[in-house]
Amino acid sequence: MAFDIEMIAARYSKMEAAITQARKIVGRPLTLTEKILYNHLWDGNPSKSFGRGADYVDFAPDRVAMQDATAQMALLQFMQAGRKKVAVPSTVHCDHLITAKEESGKDLGIAVTENKEVYDFLSSVSNKYGIGFWKPGAGIIHQVVLENYAFPGGMMIGTDSHTVNAGGLGMVAIGVGGADACDVMAGLPWELKWPKAIGVKLTGKLNGWTSAKDVILKVAGILTVKGGTGAIVEYFGPGAEALSCTGKGTICNMGAEIGATTSTFGYDASMERYLRSTNRSDVADLANKYKAHLTADPEVYADPAKYFDQVIEIDLDTLEPYVNGPFTPDLATPISKMKEEAVKNGWPLKVEVGLIGSCTNSSYEDISRAASLAKQVASKGLKTKAEFTITPGSELVRYTIQRDGFIDTFNQIGAKVFSNACGPCIGMWSRVGAEKKEKNTIVHSFNRNFQARQDGNPNTYAFVASPEITTALAIAGDLGFNPLTDTLTNEKGEKVKLDPPTGEELPKKGFAVEDAGYVAPAADGSGVQVIVDPSSTRLQLLAPFKAWEGTDLKGLKLLIKAKGKCTTDHISMAGPWLKFRGHLDNISNNLLIGATNFFNGKTNEVKNQITGNYEPVPQTQRAYKAQGIGSIVVGDENYGEGSSREHAAMEPRHLGVRAVLVKSFARIHETNLKKQGMLALTFANKDDYDKIQEDDSIDINGLTSFQEGKALTLVLNHKDGKKDEIQVNHTYNAQQIEWFKAGAALNLMKA
Repeated sequence: MAFDIEMIAARYSKMEAAITQARKIVGRPLTLTEKILYNHLWDGNPSKSFGRGADYVDFAPDRVAMQDATAQMALLQFMQAGRKKVAVPSTVHCDHLITAKEESGKDLGIAVTENKEVYDFLSSVSNKYGIGFWKPGAGIIHQVVLENYAFPGGMMIGTDSHTVNAGGLGMVAIGVGGADACDVMAGLPWELKWPKAIGVKLTGKLNGWTSAKDVILKVAGILTVKGGTGAIVEYFGPGAEALSCTGKGTICNMGAEIGATTSTFGYDASMERYLRSTNRSDVADLANKYKAHLTADPEVYADPAKYFDQVIEIDLDTLEPYVNGPFTPDLATPISKMKEEAVKNGWPLKVEVGLIGSCTNSSYEDISRAASLAKQVASKGLKTKAEFTITPGSELVRYTIQRDGFIDTFNQIGAKVFSNACGPCIGMWSRVGAEKKEKNTIVHSFNRNFQARQDGNPNTYAFVASPEITTALAIAGDLGFNPLTDTLTNEKGEKVKLDPPTGEELPKKGFAVEDAGYVAPAADGSGVQVIVDPSSTRLQLLAPFKAWEGTDLKGLKLLIKAKGKCTTDHISMAGPWLKFRGHLDNISNNLLIGATNFFNGKTNEVKNQITGNYEPVPQTQRAYKAQGIGSIVVGDENYGEGSSREHAAMEPRHLGVRAVLVKSFARIHETNLKKQGMLALTFANKDDYDKIQEDDSIDINGLTSFQEGKALTLVLNHKDGKKDEIQVNHTYNAQQIEWFKAGAALNLMKA
């Protein structure tokens, strides 16, 4: 029986009335996305038609999921909310704090010891407030959610940008910061700007070397890392129905890399098969009963251009495998062009490591297809040229693939099997030799490949591909190898060709597991004590941020003018810094250390306007804070791209940064800044970015009459005595302005 079946049944029982009413109000057929959104309105009754990309709307998500790195701050905030129990089903998943180094057993044992304080905190908070707890080793949050909690037509939020993975089971699942999760767990509405709609029509059927991963790699090339911002991507068509449920999950998972709010698919036979395979026949039976409401109205898919803001069409029959990168997940290259592009751009052709698994590609189907290639290494007399690692997504998958012999197959080619955790995908990889910072190439089936993300080496050229292509390139040890056309020379000197991968969508013998890793909370947690040691370096109780002083902001110092890509990894690095995710002051020592300073082209070196010296960013900002001087951060396009980590907003807030001014924001980061009482501003004229000078002292005027839709004015006071006055825009609504005035959204909740 599924978790929370009563909640799911209750949600389904409301669908027909809500959708019928919404269809009348909108006056046309509805997309699947619209059906789900209108069925999750906070007031429960559609009463108006909302403008795409214009109206802020309150929603009532069905559930919340948190991974251990972000859960610490989310739950530290929730503890201040004064609630006795979470208002909606919620879970914590311990997947981010396990370093991949040797092999699963050893790595997990070390993590459990090193992170005991954090795991004890998370388990006790979960036990106290009615939150389901998934132990270290249970698996990666998104895979565990897909296997246990996701359901067609549902809405969930999660404190990780790849929460969107649950779209593979027909949900609207959205990544958020911990403050948003705190609101929903406290029983408050969750606010989102009504999204735009992008439709992707899939025709044909995958064949040969092509996989579901190649669909999203191609879409990323079309839309780029910000082309989906503010939109939900809805996949449909005969090609969509031909995909496996976990293949759909892969596509939705990496939709975070195009900036999309989320992605989703209509309910179909593959979702039913997956639900029944994962012991949720009760959900499948319910979904079958409401099937007409779990996909778009027929008119929408018959004439998609009338109902979506943008339509993309991809023929799966002719789709070629892609390899995306380096350094950005939207640089898409067909496998047939890879060698040419690599030579032209000076990318190292020798593949040092191939890595498969992670939350993006660790399904039974993914592993079985990769294993079919690994078997060919011995049968064709080959030797794997690159290191090879596997990161299972959950204990359910790991146990099943071990039972079915796949792990033995991988062991025979010298592979390492890491823990059921995020590991190398998020930089939790103790890679031997990475500290030498040598130029090298790795290929992985993860979702992100930002500079230095996987191993901390800025000279590692990381490429994203399907598990099948990753395995083939690891066997060949050559980035320019095209398994569709090229041959390899085996140990006997013979030319051999790899056969296309084969695999099973679901295990023929069914899934199996001894201990999935779930711990249910106490029925009554009122007697559970949550203790945080005041001397801890890893956990710190939060103090409220100060309210706005009621005046315009004068004399702000420029902390940094960031140049080019500035992701949440650049603003608040992961890897070794993950250990401080529950201690705001300690983790603030990584503030913007990865951002490139426009004025000298260096990272973590900015001018301290007090001393006149160039110093690390956190040190400079702490000096300003010590003297009561506010500051401002200036950035480029799509600032805050990547992870949902709200630490990237809380750190500057904690250290005294008052505003972030950029050409454009990534959605989650802009919301996180607002939630923490920061000013998130954009240039009215993007060319004004060039007017910002290194020694500027900046005034923000218009705050005393701060209101929705009204621009603010910045005065740039230059060192030579000259001034520039520029207009800046914002997207604050009336409620968000109150967050700013109160000092943070959490302050209002407690009031």
